[in-house]
Amino acid sequence: MTTKNTENLNVASFDAMPTPEEIHARLPISEKATKTITHGRTLLRKILDRKDHRLFVVVGPCSIHDPVAGMDYARRLHALQAEVGDTLQLIMRVYFEKPRTTVGWKGYINDPFMDDSFRVDIGMEKARQFLLDIAELGLPTGTEALDPISPQYYGDLITWTAIGARTTESQTHREMSSGLSTPVGFKNATNGDLSVAVNAILSASRPHSFLGINSAGKVAVVRTKGNGYGHVVLRGGDGRPNYDTVSVSIAEQAMVKAKLPANIVVDCSHANSSKKPELQPLVMADVVNQIRLGNKSLIGVMIESNIEAGNQPIPADLSQLKYGCSVTDGCVAWDTTEKMIRDAAVLLRDVLPERLA
Repeated sequence: MTTKNTENLNVASFDAMPTPEEIHARLPISEKATKTITHGRTLLRKILDRKDHRLFVVVGPCSIHDPVAGMDYARRLHALQAEVGDTLQLIMRVYFEKPRTTVGWKGYINDPFMDDSFRVDIGMEKARQFLLDIAELGLPTGTEALDPISPQYYGDLITWTAIGARTTESQTHREMSSGLSTPVGFKNATNGDLSVAVNAILSASRPHSFLGINSAGKVAVVRTKGNGYGHVVLRGGDGRPNYDTVSVSIAEQAMVKAKLPANIVVDCSHANSSKKPELQPLVMADVVNQIRLGNKSLIGVMIESNIEAGNQPIPADLSQLKYGCSVTDGCVAWDTTEKMIRDAAVLLRDVLPERLA
């Protein structure tokens, strides 16, 4: 009996992909990188457990498309961390996968050459190399987990994980999060609904069993222990912000009702800034002010930032790409980023330790 008339009718091909084990063997994690990852995760857990007073800041490009510019940014951020480390824990935003409502460039892993060749095999290896290089600097990284198989390839190099607004309600992503080795921030839905994020935290905190792959690339039943470090990321919704004191208070109440720690991160971008990157500093300033006025639930922020401000379309001739400028969502420039972070550090330096008193 054959299934050729009923199976894979819309599949053009199955191209071979190196296994996670093979990619890890080619690009093994070093001792220094291991220390960066484990130390970063420990610090984050302490912040979430209220054993470390610092605010964590996930900051970096909307997406990585040029590893040279990406490393330039990473070195700048690492130097800035040395200045503000007593008050803020900086985590570089390293996003390789971009969810799409319809079509568009899907990110560095899916299409590393930005020419619709979709060399995922090459993109995955390049992504792991990039993460290794940043970890060697001593800088922790955060990313969005979009494809449920990808963490097997580079999850050992990630310090913080986000589940996006489009996927927080997905059972697949909740199950995957229950097995991730990092703290996980769940964004509210694109329409602003917070309940999906609260339910996702509850779901991910419990053990799950689901289909996945192991390091050898074989299909396996993945059985997880549950992830106890889920938290909410407020990113606004339907064009309306939700970082204000009323929205934060509503989020706190929802989490307390669900018997969850009131750990809240504010995404300064997306609907919270009306998708206008130049408004991100105002969102950040509002969050800082709330903390200065006594808020105890705000434990982190996210900033979309790059070397140059704004964004650019992907040209047919890639040599025309502007260095250090986003090809996805618009970002604030590096000088603005420095000011946002330095200002926050100054204003919060004496305030944050009091939250643990």
